[in-house]
Amino acid sequence: MRHNDAVLVTAATGRQGGATARALLAEGRTKVRVLVRNPEAANAKALAAAGAEVVVGDLDDPASLRAACAGTRAVFSMQSPIASATGIDFSKERQQGRNLVEAALAEGVETFVHTATSGVGDHRQVEGWAEGRWKAHEEYWENKLATCDRVRAAGFKHWTLILPATFMDHPMLDSAGFVDGRRLLTVVRTDLPMGLIAPEDIGKAAAAAINDPARFNGVTLQLAGDLLTLPQIAEVLSRIDGKEYVVQSATVEEAVAAGLHPGVAQGMTYMNVAPVLARPEIARAHGLSPMSFEAWARRRRETP
Repeated sequence: MRHNDAVLVTAATGRQGGATARALLAEGRTKVRVLVRNPEAANAKALAAAGAEVVVGDLDDPASLRAACAGTRAVFSMQSPIASATGIDFSKERQQGRNLVEAALAEGVETFVHTATSGVGDHRQVEGWAEGRWKAHEEYWENKLATCDRVRAAGFKHWTLILPATFMDHPMLDSAGFVDGRRLLTVVRTDLPMGLIAPEDIGKAAAAAINDPARFNGVTLQLAGDLLTLPQIAEVLSRIDGKEYVVQSATVEEAVAAGLHPGVAQGMTYMNVAPVLARPEIARAHGLSPMSFEAWARRRRETP
């Protein structure tokens, strides 16, 4: 392989970046370089053992990004707000996206694949947005949109935006956290279909866009592997676990009393008015075969 056959994967110790790096390594069509802050972290060591080149850098450090992008043909990009015990810091995400785009452009990277969240770009049309109902979540969505718009306009030869639906491993869907071991207590409408995606399928979609950039060029991919209501999800989990789970609607106050973080509880009510944009047929139309929720849940329970 030539030096410029390498692909840089950022956020490589996280779910989406890690899934992308593993998918690329499994396919074996390209050298994989992963950007990490701590090369001694367990996830970084595992990627190195799997054959990735580990480079140290930080999305806040443009010089380290230039060095990491040097000689690569493609970059996988993902940024997120920083969660800590004191809250969530949104202040760095937008600049980090700018830093990575500019570093990739400066080093002549041809293909840029970026992931955000399903609904980005359509959020301003959500019921109540113009009236300020979702003011507390505005920074989250606007930061995501700013980086997506930057990628679209940057001038890369090939670019792809992947907008994943709700992760199948979302804590809300984990039966281990159900109230009394059986009740899925939710502020989300029980008649509302939810787009769902396995994190590893985000990695496979990103790898597909990286390895076949012309086919995915200019695509904004609303990515889901399944579309289910919460009662349907409970039915799937009941069938797999041999245990009857039920879904119980709750107010924000009731959900908080049951242990859900107030900000999380309030934020999840956004799902009740947001359009469902990510659907399995969209992924299939692009030649992808993401897992159903049942297939993912069975596989997860079978994995030690």
